Amino acid sequence: MSTSFAGPTLADFEAAREVVSAVAQVTPIEESRYLSTRLGVPVVLKCENLQRTGAYKIRGAFNRISKLNAEERERGVVAASAGNHAQGVALAANALGIHSTIFMPMGVALPKFLATRDYGAEIVLRGGTFQEALAASLEFVEKSGAVFIPPYDHADIIAGQGTVGLEVMDQVPDVETIIVPIGGGGLISGVASAMKQRAAVEGRTIRVIGVQAANAAAYPVSVRAGEPTTIETKPTIADGIAVARPGDLNFEIIKDAVDEIVTVSDDDIARALIVLIERAKLVVEPAGAVAVAAILAEKIEAVGKTVVLLSGGNIDPMVLERVISRGLLAAGRYLRMRIPLPDRPGQLARIAEIVAAQNANVIEVLHTRHGAGLQITQVELEVHIETRGDDHAAQILDALRAEGYEPRLDY
Repeated sequence: MSTSFAGPTLADFEAAREVVSAVAQVTPIEESRYLSTRLGVPVVLKCENLQRTGAYKIRGAFNRISKLNAEERERGVVAASAGNHAQGVALAANALGIHSTIFMPMGVALPKFLATRDYGAEIVLRGGTFQEALAASLEFVEKSGAVFIPPYDHADIIAGQGTVGLEVMDQVPDVETIIVPIGGGGLISGVASAMKQRAAVEGRTIRVIGVQAANAAAYPVSVRAGEPTTIETKPTIADGIAVARPGDLNFEIIKDAVDEIVTVSDDDIARALIVLIERAKLVVEPAGAVAVAAILAEKIEAVGKTVVLLSGGNIDPMVLERVISRGLLAAGRYLRMRIPLPDRPGQLARIAEIVAAQNANVIEVLHTRHGAGLQITQVELEVHIETRGDDHAAQILDALRAEGYEPRLDY
């Protein structure tokens, strides 16, 4: 594979690192014994979820905005985002004394809205989707002359994001593989290009694997087509990487610099969040956890010491609550079922007795006579049970069926 890529040179990445160091932290590396065991090679986590603004985006935004001349700075900057890019641009502009205007969709999560505002941006709520907010921001650029700061498709943005890769090579000198989330491609194009160019100078190779959410996977389609291709995305909990079309420059870099791209389901991602909370004591947003999800879903072939990039940690607590429930369900550790019962005394007690005999913990019970499809002589019991995994869940279901009950799983 060639080590000469479109976009920034190694010198550009090194220069960006000097610029970005003014605002970005060198985020920590954490060993993961659990993931090392799962993958069969040493695994470490690069914790950009602990970065300022809670994500890597501050790197590219600051690098881009710092290059504006005096006249451009006077006009101010504008961006469209529902999350991490908004916060990165807001903080970068504030640090450089530049006015920023951020267009966000009406339904933006309150924590992201408040954080962006607190970083000094003027926020304009426009439209119900990101695309509508983006269109409004571009209209604003035409009218005001403000400088648009793109989220990923610009050489300065890519150079800034690529500083993550240079840090990794300093912190983990024996790295052989890195796994990186992909949305529009700004992060992985920077990381892959920076690391491979530096590895070539050092006379070695680095394997780069990208991960996309299966419901918003534009890159596999685009790679097969040989050009950036627009797809119809489906809803995904990894909304931070739900991008319908790759960036043009990003695609040119990725098609040569990235060795493999895999996809993961929402259930895979939810399981990854549970693992990160329980095993690593780290809060990570769904988009930031897809690399871990790929390991848990056995989508990754182990090759040498592996770095997993956790790209962000900005998750709405209400969303986190729902995602944790989804993750526990996907891992077989939370069982929700409905059981039709004869409408006579003692049935609830009998169900509780069977469940208790399997050493399971009942979390919630709902007893109703109004379930769909019930006969007039029946009631329905909805039971939520904490279990120890898939085998334990199957044991509980088997025990109920052995007593003549017909539990139906409720997802």
